[in-house]
Amino acid sequence: MSKASPKPGLHPRNLHQGRYDLELLANSDPELRPWVFTNEYGNLTLDFSNPDAVKALNRALLKQYYQVDYWDIPEGYLCPPIPGRADYIHYAADLLARSNGGKIPQGKKVHVFDVGTGANLIYPILGNSIYGWSFFGSEQDPGSIEVAKEILNRNPGLQPNIQIRRQTDFHKIFDGVMQQEEFFDLIVCNPPFHQSEKEAREGSLRKVKNLTGKKVENAILNFGGKAGELWCEGGEAEFIRKMIRESLQFRHSCFWFTTLVAKEENLKSIYQMLKKTGVAQYQTIAMYQGSKKSRIVAWTFLNQRQMENWKKFRWEGN
Repeated sequence: MSKASPKPGLHPRNLHQGRYDLELLANSDPELRPWVFTNEYGNLTLDFSNPDAVKALNRALLKQYYQVDYWDIPEGYLCPPIPGRADYIHYAADLLARSNGGKIPQGKKVHVFDVGTGANLIYPILGNSIYGWSFFGSEQDPGSIEVAKEILNRNPGLQPNIQIRRQTDFHKIFDGVMQQEEFFDLIVCNPPFHQSEKEAREGSLRKVKNLTGKKVENAILNFGGKAGELWCEGGEAEFIRKMIRESLQFRHSCFWFTTLVAKEENLKSIYQMLKKTGVAQYQTIAMYQGSKKSRIVAWTFLNQRQMENWKKFRWEGN
């Protein structure tokens, strides 16, 4: 079978270039096979608007490419698209490399904090599998924590390298789960980007129409998601502004703070908050997945001398 051209814009190190090899994936995880069918063009595909099919695909991808033997989430929880999440990890690795003579710091000595890690635990899984990083994930929802712990318990290779911390204060992001004496090389975050459940549902209807070409009146969130995962008061912009305000408190204990920004119109207010907070520098990294564009905003409070010291004491020998 001929190889399809790479998906436009995926990071060069992303393993998910081109069409999914569904035959390979179904052989790796037979639970995917019932969801695979041949479309009118003679190509193997699956119904990407069906949450069970998407979950089965994720499970097979994680098993085939990231050595994850067990992965499952209950109905209604966010089921993330693996290629896009892997892109974030790769671009974040490049960000660290630019401060390390072009070499990506790897191994368990690199500590990454995942804000709102969720039941799916996807960033810790990918970051640990690809670069060997140690992860600390915060989460507010007790149900999500239990599901994430089950994933860790059933994947002994992940257990020593991933910790989950419960955030008990719904008004805080870092305070209470990060300690002043700790050092983190990287913060990653996929913030809830809708302002309400209604807005999230409308977004899902648009997504189903784009995937199937059909207009529907009701739609299951095909990638799942619930309050705290997909929506919060003030939406993405307010969550990130709060994140920036709180990052000031931990300005000396983190090298790069980063977050996904789904909506381009939010960048202006985010930049204003970064300037107001007095960061040493910030930058925006564009990511493309087919016709979809997103971006990472990164900021640091460290000056050049502090960066050099950080590199010397934390990354030397990496």
